[in-house]
Amino acid sequence: MAPEKKIVIDDEIEQESEAASTTENEVADAADSQADLEAQLAAAQADANDHRDRMLRMAAELENYKKRAAREQDDLRKFATEKLISQLLTVVDNLERAVTSATDDSQPQNGQSVVDGVVLTLAEVKKILEQNHVTPINSLGQPFDPAFHQAMCQEPCSDQPPNTVVQEYQKGYLIHDRLLRPAMVVVSTGATNGKDNENAVDTNA
Repeated sequence: MAPEKKIVIDDEIEQESEAASTTENEVADAADSQADLEAQLAAAQADANDHRDRMLRMAAELENYKKRAAREQDDLRKFATEKLISQLLTVVDNLERAVTSATDDSQPQNGQSVVDGVVLTLAEVKKILEQNHVTPINSLGQPFDPAFHQAMCQEPCSDQPPNTVVQEYQKGYLIHDRLLRPAMVVVSTGATNGKDNENAVDTNA
């Protein structure tokens, strides 16, 4: 009977050894799993920090862009007419010379000098307007158009069709394709036999 008891004891020892080995393996696996989770957590935290830093940098860049755009827009409003004003200064110079010439009694033919100066100045102004895309409206002899003309009065005119611009009090101008100022005009009524034509323009249009 002694050998059987020894065999049983050996089996129990072997089972206990296997159980201990299994427990150790499970502990080792758990430790490895925890280490992996910690590594993944650290990597995720690093990515989150990187994304946060990028977001903060982008927010700062956007804020700087907004401030810079606001400054540029403010400068644009302040100095949008700088080029035009610089060009008009030459006109001021010419007018000052004309005034000086007109008041200088020592110079003969001052009147003609003033006229010549005004003619040159007007030519300079027209050149500046053209450079800035400002063009006059051709009104005389044209049909009345309330989009471009402002009728000041009506006048019977036998040699023009009704509703035709026959006189211009003040020239109108366009800037590019937009109306800058309407022309102030006199419109024909096409009167016949002392009576106004029934198609006379409405000057209040």
